[in-house]
Amino acid sequence: MSEPTADTVGFVGLGRMGAPMAARLAAAGHRVRAYDAAPRARQAAARAGVHAADSLALVAAGASAVILMLPDSAAVDRVLRTDGLLDALEPGSVLVDMGSSQPLSTKALAREAAERRIAFVDAPVSGGVGGAEQGTLTIMAGGAAEDLARVRPLLDVLGRRVVHAGPVGAGHALKAFNNLLSAAHLLATSEALLAGREFGLDPAIMLDAINTSSGRSGSTEVKWPEFILPGTYDSGFGLRLMLKDMRIAVELARAQGRPAELGAAAVELWERAARELPADADHTEIARWLEQKGARA
Repeated sequence: MSEPTADTVGFVGLGRMGAPMAARLAAAGHRVRAYDAAPRARQAAARAGVHAADSLALVAAGASAVILMLPDSAAVDRVLRTDGLLDALEPGSVLVDMGSSQPLSTKALAREAAERRIAFVDAPVSGGVGGAEQGTLTIMAGGAAEDLARVRPLLDVLGRRVVHAGPVGAGHALKAFNNLLSAAHLLATSEALLAGREFGLDPAIMLDAINTSSGRSGSTEVKWPEFILPGTYDSGFGLRLMLKDMRIAVELARAQGRPAELGAAAVELWERAARELPADADHTEIARWLEQKGARA
């Protein structure tokens, strides 16, 4: 194997979040080798100035760090174990999982990577597609301080704020709990605004008041005014991805002996929405589902 090169970065996963993240790293002067299973995604990355590799082995060759931006732990496991990326990584390199994975799976993978002298940092993000494009993401990192320091120059290109949450797995745990809160906020906000509209209130006026009051949240400040009121429902984050993160959070809470009753109730409602909405539904469409549900009642 070749020695890792400081400015060579591998990147796996060129979806709506991964593609702009890889492009930002390339624009910042890093030599980025990126891979996605979809040829169209690789072609789009190449047009954005990113070197599109034809295999995972080429992504790993000589890279000091390899970033994963994949949808879930199953995809991470498939890429690393089944498709062979873990075998291809250079000893001394750092593997950075920036998707939303299961914390316990992350810990197991980190142990396996350590046996090969590969460091592991979990660094999931919050901020959506806009944050990925603008480099304003909040990054929640788990791992040893020295390993985080090695990849910090990369993370600083991608995010406005990097929070060291604790050891490996802490970043993924924090992200799951954050998304459970976000989903519960959106559910409660949508119920309140739809009920207010039925009473005769203008949702825009409600939001104007709420956003300078104690009921404000990311749902009232961003999701409702930008994606729901205009009827676009195009935040770029899928409903089923949100549900996946909610389940991770509730399961993790229960594993710690916490019942998470409100979280579990929110999961149940989101599961019902997922069964009735299209497979590619944006997570903001939970509001449209609630509206339709009320109309059917």
